Amino acid sequence: MARLLVVGGSGFIGRAISQRAIAAGHEVRSVSRGGRPEDAAGRWVDSVEWTSADLFSPHTWRDRLRGVDAVVHSVGIAHEHPQEGATFERLNGDSAIITALEAERAGVDTYVFLSSAANYPTARRAYLQSKRRAERAVENLNMETVVLRPGAVYGPDQPHFPEPLNWLCRLVDGIDPLAERLGEARPLSVDRVADVALDAVVDPETRLLTVEDIAHPL
Repeated sequence: MARLLVVGGSGFIGRAISQRAIAAGHEVRSVSRGGRPEDAAGRWVDSVEWTSADLFSPHTWRDRLRGVDAVVHSVGIAHEHPQEGATFERLNGDSAIITALEAERAGVDTYVFLSSAANYPTARRAYLQSKRRAERAVENLNMETVVLRPGAVYGPDQPHFPEPLNWLCRLVDGIDPLAERLGEARPLSVDRVADVALDAVVDPETRLLTVEDIAHPL
């Protein structure tokens, strides 16, 4: 059993990781701006230690790292809102770097970063650039680091996709020959991404996991 801190655990991918980690018998803590999600249901929600905090003020959540074996960073935005301080560089890049440095300082063994294989369809190039900058910043820290690069991630309650696109992604992913031809644009289910992220926590042998690695894990 491992003790995890899921950064962004109340978000779309973070919830899936937290839920599956609890089901697998792990101890899960979450730090996010929203804290415990009010719309989440199921026994797993009560099993997570939820913390509402500002990631950019580490002193408000640093104690959550105490005794943690692995940190999973799943914070990210697909659309910027500069007037609210929500930019790609800040949320996709800086938040990952800050949490990685805090994890290293706390002696955490493993850091898993949810990056991206390609630019988000409607986003500026800064979206992917911020992810790559974070990847470079964390790769040489004094702990095991694993980077996941999924493409489009679909699933129930996907906040960035309209439902018809969510349905189309699910359909394409179910037709493997077609999905394979899409390469890095291949859609992946949030459950598959969560499973691979959790596998990386338990066995962080591979430093970089591509769309193909996530779609067909060994």
